[in-house]
Amino acid sequence: MQKIVKNYIEEVLEKDVVLEKPKDITLGHFATPVAFSLAKELKKSPMIIANELALKFEESEMFEKVEAVKGFINFKLSSSFLQKLCEESLSLGDEYAKQENVNEKILLEYVSANPTGPLHIGHARGAIAGDTLARIGRHLGYDITTEYYVNDAGAQMDLLGLSLALAGKESILKEEVEYPEKYYRGDYLFDIAQDVQKEFGTEIFNDESRYLELAHFAKDKVLEIIKKDMADIGIEFDNYISEKSLYSSWEKTKEVLEKNGSLYEKDEKLWIKSTQFGDDVDRVVVRDNKIPTYLAGDIIYHKNKYDRAYDRYINIWGADHHGYITRVKAAIEFLGNDSSKLEVLLSQMVQLLKGGEPYKMSKRAGNVILMSDISQEIGSDALRFVFLTKKSDTHLEFDLDILKNQDSSNPVFYINYSYARINQVFKKANLTFDDVVGESFDGLNADAINLVYESLLLPSILQEAFVKRDMQKVTDYLNSLASSVHKFYNDYKIIDSDEQNKYLKVLSLVALTIKVTLNLLGIKAKEIM
Repeated sequence: MQKIVKNYIEEVLEKDVVLEKPKDITLGHFATPVAFSLAKELKKSPMIIANELALKFEESEMFEKVEAVKGFINFKLSSSFLQKLCEESLSLGDEYAKQENVNEKILLEYVSANPTGPLHIGHARGAIAGDTLARIGRHLGYDITTEYYVNDAGAQMDLLGLSLALAGKESILKEEVEYPEKYYRGDYLFDIAQDVQKEFGTEIFNDESRYLELAHFAKDKVLEIIKKDMADIGIEFDNYISEKSLYSSWEKTKEVLEKNGSLYEKDEKLWIKSTQFGDDVDRVVVRDNKIPTYLAGDIIYHKNKYDRAYDRYINIWGADHHGYITRVKAAIEFLGNDSSKLEVLLSQMVQLLKGGEPYKMSKRAGNVILMSDISQEIGSDALRFVFLTKKSDTHLEFDLDILKNQDSSNPVFYINYSYARINQVFKKANLTFDDVVGESFDGLNADAINLVYESLLLPSILQEAFVKRDMQKVTDYLNSLASSVHKFYNDYKIIDSDEQNKYLKVLSLVALTIKVTLNLLGIKAKEIM
């Protein structure tokens, strides 16, 4: 709708315009400050220019009223125009707000947690943000491939093998175990130790030469846990890429870097000149023991990404990886690629409360709060929604008890209740959505018209949320729309009123909007509550 209106206004005025939504909807559905930008050129007051331009829309069927107010031009949409858009949207069903292919291929990497233990609640935030970004992007016509980078090489694998051996000694061999300061912990290791016993016997727990074998066995088991936990909240990936499998490409990658003069040796280590692209210091890519660093793995991986020729690359990383951005982008440039095609979104940690108090970590989880524990306690829908109520690079705190409430304090309940309420009204009227699709909006009151307008904003809301990588815009929109539904329901008699079927047609559009939007957030709308 917004795009149609903007294009029409620009066609009439023969000028590019900025289209805004006034905070006070009584002023109009849209407004433009174009008169201010023309004042210098035309050497007239913006108020005079606005009055002159407003007259150009006197015969327009798109607008009920166009008026100049203090230099702005305000546009109130006509009921006939809104009726036409409403009917087009209803005919699309679940494809509402879906757009044509925009011919842009995006590789979206997110989560990529080390496969050393189940996902914790911090991982969940990046997982939900990435999955929702992919869902909305695909609905808008982007060709998006989702990817999980499996960090199955390096010191964490050695530590995983040791941790599993110790867990096996303690839980199966019943030995006294002295745990080192750093090790992985949690009941999941005891469960994996049981699988090890079935597969290899118990001797492996005391054979240090086989600890790496233990590590990779554990890695596969942990990945199974991770995949299940993500599937439980509706997340699946197109690709899983193994870091270990990429290291065979290190020599070829190093050759490219050397050819471009980006590497040098110092203190028996190999360094990359990342300071040339704004890094604080140059970084080591090969240690003095000739083993590539974690950064080397990232360099190989991003070369692999660029070799697959996407138009854009998006990484969602934990906020603690902020320092890696500059050095990875430097390596991309040294590899002869355009680092501006890489976009890194940071995901901040989460503070959980329960009854106003900090949420206690469970012994079963080791030293973290498991994502699976929280999703089981409050449900996948509530978990997904609350993690999208703030932009992922900002602090998020929420109370689990509130998300269990069956009232307006719980945003998921509040939105679902508005959808269920509409379905209940249709049931009471003994009508279906199809029964009212032909109703006219002639004579419809302003509140009903504004409900239609608000519902038809969905395409522009989705577009803005995707472009700005800000899913909060979508959850805010749903909250606002649900509030409008509840207010309308309380202010107007619907069943057996003279406007019953007109109101029902309006509500059918609202219901479709809520259903489609929730689905794009990975949430199934509830028809009965």
